Amino acid sequence: MKTKLYRFILTGLFSGSTILGIQAQTMLPNGWQLMPAGTHLPAGDLPICMRSTPDNKHLFVITAGQSDHALSVYNVATKRRTDSIPLQASWYGMAVSADGKHLYVTGANQNFVYHFAIRSRKKGNQISLSVPDTLRLGPAWPKPVSPAGMALNSTGTRLFIVTKEDSSVYLWNTLENTLVSRWKLPSAAYACTFLNDLNALAVSEWGNGSVSIWNENGELLRRIPCGDNPNEIVYSQARKKLFVACADDNTVAIIDTRNFILTERLNTAMYHNAPNGSTPNALAINEEKGWLFVANADNNNIGVFYCSEAGTQSIGFIPTAWYPTQVALVGNELWYCSGKGLGSAPNPDGPNPIRRKDRVIYQQSDNSKQGKKTQYIGSLFRGTVSYLPQPDELSLNAYTRQSYQCTPYSKELETNARIPAGNPIPLKKGIASPIKHVFYIIKENRTYDQVLSDIKGGDGDTSLLLFGEAITPNQHKLAREFVLLDHFYVEAEVSADGHNWSTAAYANDYTEKTWPVSYGGRGGTYDYEGQKDIAWPRGGFIWDHCKRAGVSFRTYGEFADDFKANIPVLENHFCPYFTSWDESVRDTTRFFQWKRDFDSLLAINKVPALNTLRFINDHTEGTRVGRPTPYAHVADNDYAVGLFIEYLSQSRLWDSSVVFILEDDAQNGPDHIDAHRSTAYVAGPHVKHGFIDHTPYSTSSMLRTMELILGLDPMSQYDAAATPMWRCFTDTVDRRPFISIKPGVDLTEVNKGSAWHNLQSEKLNLAREDQSPDGLMNTILWKAIKGEHVPLPVTTRAAWVIREEED
Repeated sequence: MKTKLYRFILTGLFSGSTILGIQAQTMLPNGWQLMPAGTHLPAGDLPICMRSTPDNKHLFVITAGQSDHALSVYNVATKRRTDSIPLQASWYGMAVSADGKHLYVTGANQNFVYHFAIRSRKKGNQISLSVPDTLRLGPAWPKPVSPAGMALNSTGTRLFIVTKEDSSVYLWNTLENTLVSRWKLPSAAYACTFLNDLNALAVSEWGNGSVSIWNENGELLRRIPCGDNPNEIVYSQARKKLFVACADDNTVAIIDTRNFILTERLNTAMYHNAPNGSTPNALAINEEKGWLFVANADNNNIGVFYCSEAGTQSIGFIPTAWYPTQVALVGNELWYCSGKGLGSAPNPDGPNPIRRKDRVIYQQSDNSKQGKKTQYIGSLFRGTVSYLPQPDELSLNAYTRQSYQCTPYSKELETNARIPAGNPIPLKKGIASPIKHVFYIIKENRTYDQVLSDIKGGDGDTSLLLFGEAITPNQHKLAREFVLLDHFYVEAEVSADGHNWSTAAYANDYTEKTWPVSYGGRGGTYDYEGQKDIAWPRGGFIWDHCKRAGVSFRTYGEFADDFKANIPVLENHFCPYFTSWDESVRDTTRFFQWKRDFDSLLAINKVPALNTLRFINDHTEGTRVGRPTPYAHVADNDYAVGLFIEYLSQSRLWDSSVVFILEDDAQNGPDHIDAHRSTAYVAGPHVKHGFIDHTPYSTSSMLRTMELILGLDPMSQYDAAATPMWRCFTDTVDRRPFISIKPGVDLTEVNKGSAWHNLQSEKLNLAREDQSPDGLMNTILWKAIKGEHVPLPVTTRAAWVIREEED
């Protein structure tokens, strides 16, 4: 019954903020819920920036996701999207002139700024935008510039543009249409705002934890440390206060502009001293009431605070749609954008190719309308623009209650996981576990239906099966001998955020807001596995938490590329000869690399408490000629898993060990329950045998279970709130070793020149994770395995219904 209810919630009908006349409450696959306030309008893929005209009659919204990039215009009075202009590329960054005649929009990695003239129409209180000209800051990507936030001075003659990639402020003369100067910053910048009364510019130094203040001529007046990942800024001239959202700190820094000092750090989380995971990233202020509105992206709410000279205090929360990215006060209404929309969804249709001569073109997803569209997870969850009356105290109280109903996190869960006594998984830190050694294997990108839908008793759709028992006998045996997990959900969409969720139970604002542009082929580097510290969550990764707790650890390929550590904590804590990302190396070879290292450590009783490993080849290389076939790659990956469990189970460490296995994300396939549903496995003598567990678990559930075994505190609000996997464990020890199954697939089998789409496979960039179009990869696998003429699966489901626009 629980399983049926869960599925109904995931696929229910949504209209505005009600379901069939009652308040809608939608369960996300990570266990958090949505009960979004307001009425919701379609907005496209990842709305990331919103600005109003000076008369508050229109709103401009930029969408900058993995698929379509566009500038949309919304009429505030009619609540209609009146225009949508496709953009080659865009991101966070927009400025409207005080006279309402000019609009500037970032061109992101194209390294220019769009300039639109705003024109009024006589009919219907409408506006139109001219064909834009461009302010060129440099050649397009790979030249690293990437304009982000921007601001105009009071006369509109100077446009200040901060950049993400070359960490600068560009000053543009809008009258002469020329670049005046460039000022260098110490790190990536996000936003800026012009302080008219002071003739100064405030810049949030995203990667530097500071706000810098500059005069109009580029002279640095002050640099003020404020918190981790400072992003959006709002200025209250009446109060002489600058408010800066600091995403990784759960805080808003409040700076007194009379002397430019930090006077207060406002906690925006729903509980005091909560670990990171609220992600404040957008701000608005009601000057008359002194109310500050803060969009908490990862709490799916807007915090409301009262600002006074004596200090700032929380007065409530407003529940929003998924991942709010912007908030604005327009007249008597509160408007906000959500980056991921109204809920998660299945993706049984997978990619939907359109053949044109010798090319295959992939449509982008649009959940706002029914129809055959690609269901690649990177563009599946469409954002919204939402509006509601500015709340009074009474309505804010009701919204606050709803917000707390939507969060599974509480302070109590940080120290008490609510696990029955006697279970091998301790209910809190400080209670010993019979398990002393955790082995954590991270694989690549498969859904449940692709691999395990053929197991009886599990909730699978076999029409979506690609790599069933004949290809993955060891994973099937693990699921049967130990525990079948048919409702395990990864919290990531792709590998960029996936390796962060898998090792930190969180992906910060830098990661969440930059991967869609890169994955959409609009420039950007893959720097999400420790390569850039701006992407590191506050407090670091699980290895950092182990180090602080005195828990030993070692990594094999995870966050250790090219035989070196990607992050400082892993120096001297990685296997120096284990191969990380390289699909020319078999996973079975990686197994023997691990075995060599394990044997040497076991001989001196130095096997660490936490061991993280990476087996990658279930990613496959498509049908690239001369490279292993998809079956050979996946079978190799499966056999490596089987060999690993077998060898460990025959060692003297087996009695005190457990193995956790997951995919970092599920982007490379379809699933009829949810695009986040994936395979996961648990094995060990303290794990139940022959058990089917329908409990909805997440990546954070697995991490929380490991933390409780190892005696670690939660790393974020997500693992603190997650359901530990204690139901998979028993106090009855079963020491039977696991016996691996040799693959029935020839691991030396390679793709021939006749393989479906081998020419397209040749063009795939597989040198690093997720550098190729995943829609193309998914279709190549389907056609290569099922047959060129077998249509991609189509399944009818209940769709999210949001108000359609009139033509």
